[in-house]
Amino acid sequence: MKKQLCLAMAGAMALSLAACGGGSASSAATSTAEAASSTAESTAESTAAEGDVLDQAAAAAFAQDVTLTMWGAEEDQDLLREISDKFIEKYGNYGGKITINLGTQSESTAKDTVLTDPTAAADVYAFADDQLNELVKAGALQEVQLNADDIKSRNTPASVDAATVDGKLYAYPLTADNGYFMFYDKSFFTEDDVKSLDTMMEKAAAAGKKVSMDVANGWYLYSFYAGAGLNLSLADDGVNTVCNWNEAPGADVTQAVIDICKNPGFIALKDEEFTGKLKDGTLVAGVNGTWRANDAAEVWGDNYAACKLPTYTLNGEQVQMASFSGYKLIGVNPHSANVGAAMLLADFVTNEENETLRFQQRAQGPSNTNALAAASSPALTAVVAQSEYANLQRVGGNFWASAETLGSICVNGNPDGKDTQTLVDDAVAGITAPVTQ
Repeated sequence: MKKQLCLAMAGAMALSLAACGGGSASSAATSTAEAASSTAESTAESTAAEGDVLDQAAAAAFAQDVTLTMWGAEEDQDLLREISDKFIEKYGNYGGKITINLGTQSESTAKDTVLTDPTAAADVYAFADDQLNELVKAGALQEVQLNADDIKSRNTPASVDAATVDGKLYAYPLTADNGYFMFYDKSFFTEDDVKSLDTMMEKAAAAGKKVSMDVANGWYLYSFYAGAGLNLSLADDGVNTVCNWNEAPGADVTQAVIDICKNPGFIALKDEEFTGKLKDGTLVAGVNGTWRANDAAEVWGDNYAACKLPTYTLNGEQVQMASFSGYKLIGVNPHSANVGAAMLLADFVTNEENETLRFQQRAQGPSNTNALAAASSPALTAVVAQSEYANLQRVGGNFWASAETLGSICVNGNPDGKDTQTLVDDAVAGITAPVTQ
């Protein structure tokens, strides 16, 4: 009797999801979803009923013709077409015709495009996790109402946290590798060498080689200040930034970064310059992310290796470099005419099979725990090792330009000779300045 009740409510939920696209329909779907979830959790059959919920949702969503648009990165278009075709094959026998149109949209700029006109945005789209709060605040993300418990259980806790606002899941975790670490040539460095940035730079300089990092970029510059225990976070208003880099030992960190940039064994490279210097033999190591793994493997071959970030010297002591951790997520547009179908597609794109396929074809680290356990690469091993010292990127809009200015001054050796306390005071003033909305 309990199972029949659970399935009946799941059917009602599916019908609501197939129709909802925001406003009162979306509210009705939320109420039905919460009721179904509450009932399911009170029975021993809740796990068995999970598949029935999806079947009921699919039957309602695809009883008639459905057209969905999905946005993803340019490099992912072939992969997304393959996944879309499998989705159509799986759900194409419910009566209606399913059409999935693909569009190119970088995850890094998805928020800006979506918020230009959420009603015209794709039904399903990929985005970087640091955009989550603004997308939710703007009403551009549908709360996950279908299969949410399964999605939470099958992904890493950190990736679920990255997709959650105020205890509610608003996106589907896609990857868990959007961080940075140290690539290196293991014919040049030993495993002990790469524990210390000082050692790496000393050995590189002696051989006329370089270790690289994009210091004039707030994403990477964060490593030094966070490693020293200083705070950078999003304010409670979800818009502005809290930062205490100008408190002790912030001025000393700034001097340490300047000294690193002056070291003959170091070179500050922008991300797009990394591959060129790698291929011309300049680099024997560099801080970067998984998107450069194929380049490093191609150049160094069997000597390609990766590890967590090293320590650096601060006031005579070794300090572990920190990092931002990042995740790619899949969101559903609440303005979609087919929210239920869009949820099923987002769920499918991020399941174990397709995250495994993404790793195989695009070398992107899965957030799905089973897919991640089966994946193996030096880059992913390094991401996991660095995760102990990584934090979610949650900053306001004024962080980036001010951090870039500070980083550029460090890269150029503080050409105006300003006191380092003044440099970091100026940077914090810009970082914490109120965001104009």
